[in-house]
Amino acid sequence: MNVRRRHISAVALTAVAALGFGTLTACSSDSAAAGDTGTFDVVASFYPMAFLAERIGGEHVHVTSLTQPGQEPHDLEISARQTAQLEESDAALYLKGLQPSVDEAIGQSPIATKIDASALTTLEEHGTEAGHGEEHGDEHGDEHGHDHDHEGGDPHIWLDPVRYAEVAEGVGKAFQKADPDHAADYRANTAALVKDLKALDAKFRTGLAHRTTDVFVTTHAAFGYLAERYGLTEEAISGLDPDTEPSGAHMKDLQKIAKEDGVTTVFYETLVSDKTAKTLAGDTGLRTDVLDPVEGITDHSRGEDYFQVMEANLTALRTALGAR
Repeated sequence: MNVRRRHISAVALTAVAALGFGTLTACSSDSAAAGDTGTFDVVASFYPMAFLAERIGGEHVHVTSLTQPGQEPHDLEISARQTAQLEESDAALYLKGLQPSVDEAIGQSPIATKIDASALTTLEEHGTEAGHGEEHGDEHGDEHGHDHDHEGGDPHIWLDPVRYAEVAEGVGKAFQKADPDHAADYRANTAALVKDLKALDAKFRTGLAHRTTDVFVTTHAAFGYLAERYGLTEEAISGLDPDTEPSGAHMKDLQKIAKEDGVTTVFYETLVSDKTAKTLAGDTGLRTDVLDPVEGITDHSRGEDYFQVMEANLTALRTALGAR
């Protein structure tokens, strides 16, 4: 595993921790939430980064999120107000490749510490554009056609609990170096989070061990890492970008795949229209259900935090795949 560690200043440490889920009430669009709070001020790009930082940073950080609850992260365009907010903060925690406008704003910002979570684990090529999903463990991704808007690989690493734990460990070590006065807290918080993520991984392995099919269909190719981790095959209507419009030929391919592989369900997500999923399901006599990429928590989410929503995803997958 090629893990790249970056030294993070004390300022960065605060910023990252500020992203915490427990402080999501501070993750509002109110720029007054950032800057001069008496603690480390961190700007998080979107929910999974905020959750990670809060769990590790705890009470030692203050977080503001660039992506609001209910907003589709891929569609985010940084406003002038948010640009100013970035400049007033101590650090930024983001996932390069997911939100181009965030990457650009942070790249041009004078903010002292810029923490790219994708540098703490490895990225792989996933996603489909033309009509064929990647097989489990596929090492020949270019044969399948990718959404190359995401240069450097698929950014959806948080949907694999193992990779998410790798990122947590990297951020935790960075926090300890940056803010040695609170190193013991960061170390303990990181260990607790990693333990929880390992337990989640075990639940998925056990829960999906005995199933009647490996194939699931989604509207948005966000689940490549999850599929690879648990020996599944994701067939996506759109590519890595949920706004990609599928071709008629691709929709016909999916109908054929669904029939041949015993697919029962077409999954859609809470932050994106279910119209295409319902169209495919109607054409094939399948049911629809939610498989949440956990890009944001809203009143419509099947849970109040990352772990609750991921466990709801496991329940939905078990049903769709005929797991016993």
